[in-house]
Amino acid sequence: MTSSRIIYAAVLALCSAALPLAAQAQQSVEARLAAYRERVERLEDEDAIENLQATYGYYFDKGLWAETSDLFADAGTFEYGQRGVYIGKDRIRRALLLFGPEGLAPGRLNNHMQLQSIISVAPDGRTATARWQGMIMLAESGQNGVWGIGQYENAYVKERGTWKISKLHFYVQAIADYDLGFSRAAYRMDGPSALFPPDRPPTEVYRTFPQGYTPPFSYVHPVTGKPLTDVKQPADPIARPQR
Repeated sequence: MTSSRIIYAAVLALCSAALPLAAQAQQSVEARLAAYRERVERLEDEDAIENLQATYGYYFDKGLWAETSDLFADAGTFEYGQRGVYIGKDRIRRALLLFGPEGLAPGRLNNHMQLQSIISVAPDGRTATARWQGMIMLAESGQNGVWGIGQYENAYVKERGTWKISKLHFYVQAIADYDLGFSRAAYRMDGPSALFPPDRPPTEVYRTFPQGYTPPFSYVHPVTGKPLTDVKQPADPIARPQR
């Protein structure tokens, strides 16, 4: 028996035992089974997306650009900070070379940790969004290191039963010298590359710390059910939020 069938059988047994007989009588066995099956499928979708994003992180950290780009849908998009938007697997793979050569070179550290996942799967199980906290640790042998932090606001699509990344957008919020720290040596983000220009300009224009920008939330408030897309931002004359 597969893990999903085991989960499904356990949920069915627990719910059947807990429901009062009168309530069970009002609901057909087929309807209850369908509801339990759908719930298990959505939980499995969340698990698959979490594994997909974790896999992206491991591949990206080690400079495995071909493997990283293969995680995207054919029309998937990649956007990192203010570098602009790259569209399609081939363009994404070539854009990843801006972060370094294929395969992590000796003496290089390129860690992008992904934490605090909030995954929202659409009711039909075909698309999903997710927000992650990102922690950055960069270094080259003989040079000073870099700390950073930001958020991912991503989208996913299920194609022929397999989840893929349809949009990866990492918002860099602060980046700084390892020794001096954020308060004394905050860095600016890189802009669009002149060597390999993006397919579209940055989706949103903003600056990192000591300025600040919080990307709109892709999920609704878990208690009130209200969206949080119009986030109050610190005053910044150059910032242009998404419209």
